[in-house]
Amino acid sequence: MRAVVLHGPQDLRDEDVPGPAAPTAHEVTIAVHLCGVCGTDAHEWAHGGPMTPLTVAHPSSGHVGPTVIGHEFMGTVVAAGADAGLSVGQRVVAGAGQWCGHCPACAAGRTNLCERYFTYGLSTHGGMAEQITVPAAMCVAVPDGCDDANAVLAQPVAIAMHAVDRSGIEPGSDILVIGAGGIGALLVACAADLGAKVTVVDLDPERLDTAVRLGASTVEVIEADQPATPFTGVPTVFETSGSTAGLRLAMASVARGGRIVGVGLPSRPVEFDSRQAVVSEIDVVTSSAHVCRRDLPKAVDLLTRHPLAREIVAQTVPIDRIVADALRPMTMGAIKGKSIVDVRRTSQP
Repeated sequence: MRAVVLHGPQDLRDEDVPGPAAPTAHEVTIAVHLCGVCGTDAHEWAHGGPMTPLTVAHPSSGHVGPTVIGHEFMGTVVAAGADAGLSVGQRVVAGAGQWCGHCPACAAGRTNLCERYFTYGLSTHGGMAEQITVPAAMCVAVPDGCDDANAVLAQPVAIAMHAVDRSGIEPGSDILVIGAGGIGALLVACAADLGAKVTVVDLDPERLDTAVRLGASTVEVIEADQPATPFTGVPTVFETSGSTAGLRLAMASVARGGRIVGVGLPSRPVEFDSRQAVVSEIDVVTSSAHVCRRDLPKAVDLLTRHPLAREIVAQTVPIDRIVADALRPMTMGAIKGKSIVDVRRTSQP
């Protein structure tokens, strides 16, 4: 079958690979329609890791070597195990992360923190392929009212849903979102759908225009070297940039006794004023991935009620154009919005 396989830094090949194994009793095989491309994919392509186990086996999946990428995929079930709970012909989205179900974190319902957690498309072969076999437990059926273009956003929307859940905000809450790209934009949509009053700051006016369309009530352009925050006393601040400047802005903006939710992933250790946090009794919580059984169904529900693709997706490209049209431009900062790959389509007849 056709698949997109990462072999090393900037070495991504469109090639023929063996098809997936037949599903066990609790698995399904999916014929993939669409697969999203995110910043993590671009980083892994550019650097040949470190999340993709190209030379050293992943401790949980056991996979090592060239890896089929893609962790944001949806498609149609073409084979289902006897106890899968899904039927051939159903459209599904996959959460992409596999958990063991037995460790203390899983027992506590925090499956995203499973001791043996791994991700399809990063820790082992993923969904940028014609077919993939995965646990049925990490899949959610897509209703007729949610088309493919929106359904493929479910995995990143679930990550935003998890961050909202970690924040503890309620309808009517005042929140500030620092950064409206990628997960930040989806977080705006999730929080606005909950009924929060969402303020967004970003360096890019176009991102802020999108944030307004996604439900932000107030937006503000900030400069990279801006000495002061335009907002203070905010009860809950989401930091999505992963930058030192973003964290400093969060600390300057949050109310005494408020909460900062760290969502962005820093590329290196960042400075943090713990003295200010202690003196002002600021809660600092973080959010990682999503709890599939809880967050993915909520994501599908949101995408069924509020189609976000028209605001989020910048382009849908054929599978053989993923590097030229998506990954390389993403690493150069030349694309604003989400890139989606149509796994069924090529640019060549």
